[in-house]
Amino acid sequence: MKELTLEASIDNLGQVLCFIDEQLETINCPLREQMKIDVAVEEIFANIASYAYAPDSGNTTVRIEFEKNPLAAVITFVDSGVPYDPLEKADPDVSLSLHEREIGGLGIFMVKKSMDSMTYQYEKGQNVLHIRKILKE
Repeated sequence: MKELTLEASIDNLGQVLCFIDEQLETINCPLREQMKIDVAVEEIFANIASYAYAPDSGNTTVRIEFEKNPLAAVITFVDSGVPYDPLEKADPDVSLSLHEREIGGLGIFMVKKSMDSMTYQYEKGQNVLHIRKILKE
């Protein structure tokens, strides 16, 4: 397992993506799966940076580890911000037009659809969000 702890600031998004991509490259992750993971990581980190500590700031830890049989990447986000379970929010009704839809929620919906699993728990005063993507069957 590798981890990176840094300020939950949108300015650090590039550093988070580089960290994740470097780890994915060590196992020759298929580019298509890497792109899906990058979009998910970007969405989750941006949400933490925007909302977890507002109007203050705080740190986020991003961890990545790999499972075998099947090969999968598990990425964990840990922050001490406001407790928030993104899985509690109902999925947006994507059958509605843009004008009819409520604002927000589309990013997390995309993460849930593109990852193989997404789980959340609040423990010891921290939000802990896991995403998992199978890389090779």
